Amino acid sequence: MSQAPEVLIRTRNLQKVYRDFWGRQKVRALKSLDLEVHRGEIFGLLGPNGSGKTTTIKLVLGLLFPTEGDCTVFGFAASDVRKNERIGYLPEESYLYRFLNAEETLDFYARLFNIPSEERRKRVNQLIELVGLGWARRRQLREYSKGMARRIGLAQALINDPELLILDEPTTGLDPIGIREMKDLIMRLRDDHGKTILMCSHLLADVQDVCDRIAILHQGELKELGRVDALLKDTKITEIRARGLSAQAKDQIRAIIQQEGELLEMGSATTTLEELFLDIVKDSEARPGRRAVEKAPSA
Repeated sequence: MSQAPEVLIRTRNLQKVYRDFWGRQKVRALKSLDLEVHRGEIFGLLGPNGSGKTTTIKLVLGLLFPTEGDCTVFGFAASDVRKNERIGYLPEESYLYRFLNAEETLDFYARLFNIPSEERRKRVNQLIELVGLGWARRRQLREYSKGMARRIGLAQALINDPELLILDEPTTGLDPIGIREMKDLIMRLRDDHGKTILMCSHLLADVQDVCDRIAILHQGELKELGRVDALLKDTKITEIRARGLSAQAKDQIRAIIQQEGELLEMGSATTTLEELFLDIVKDSEARPGRRAVEKAPSA
C-alpha cells in the first residue's frame, strides 16, 4: 500500500476580493480554490493573465490576506512568518540592486538569513555556478541581460536552501535558448536537489515540459486539476507511430482502421518549433557558415 504524499501547501475554499476605497467589491480575483501541493513535485498554476495565479501565490506567501477560506504551508497558516525561512521566491520582476555584482547580491541576501561567513561564501559560489553565471560573477547587475537577471534572481531565491521554491513566470522575457535552460534548471532542482516547486505561467509549453501536476485557473476559478500526462491523454483517439512502412502496409492499416472507426490523420511525425530552433542553433554552432535550404512540403 503506497504512502500518501506529504502535503506542503493546502488551500480550502480560498477566496480573495479586492475592494475600493469605500469597501465596495471591485474584483473577485479568486473563488473557492481547493488544491494541494505535494513534497518533491513541480506543481504548475496555469492560466491567462488575470486568472488569479499571482494572487494565489501572494496568498500562499502571506503577502495578502484571504477574504474567505484558509491556506496552510508546512502546516502553518500562510500568515505565520515561521514558514518563510523554508521558502524561496522568484517574483515576476526581480527587484535587485543594479550596482552590485552577483557575488555581492547573493552575499547581501545571505546575511539577511544570518548565514555564517564561511557557509555564506561557499553557498554564493555554488549558486553562481548552478545558474551558469561564473563568467559574470563580478559584473554589475545593470550590465546583465534579461536572461542573466532571471538567473541571478533564481540564485537569490535559493540562497537559504529552501524546501519550497515559488516561481512567478520564471521564463518571462527570455529567448528560446534561455527558456530551455531555465526549464532544465527547474527540473534539476527537483531531481538533484529535492526541491518542491510551485510555479505559475501563462505559457503552455513551459508548464507541459516541467510540471508533474497542474491546476488550470480562469477568471479566478479552478477549471482543471491533475497530472499533466493524464490531462493531455485523449482516450477517444488512438495514435499510431511507425517507421519504415511500405506503401502496401500503410494501405492495409488504413483499411483496418476504417472497418471500425474513422481515420483522422496518418503521416509523418512532427517536431515543435522550439525543438527545431534549438537544433538549428546547435547545428549552426557545430558547422558555422552552413546555409539553410528551403524544403518543399512532402506529399
